[in-house]
Amino acid sequence: MKILEAEIVLCYDDSESAKAVAEAVSPDNFKVPVGLTVKTVRRRNVVSTTVKCRKQFQTLIATIDDLLFSFSIAEKTLKTLKKVE
Repeated sequence: MKILEAEIVLCYDDSESAKAVAEAVSPDNFKVPVGLTVKTVRRRNVVSTTVKCRKQFQTLIATIDDLLFSFSIAEKTLKTLKKVE
């Protein structure tokens, strides 16, 4: 089976925000089914997530959807925390 690969790259205003978001989604780097690899890294204010999938295309799309949802929740939480401070 072919390896399907996708990369999500998100840029933030500062490295602290990028670090918080990357740490919030980093558990996904470890809790994945066989045939799926998810790796999230941060470089300064950029968070990059690479997804490699040896399964069906639908699995890749569902994984990307889950990751985008996780990023969205992390960003909303960070925004709320900044308002409280």
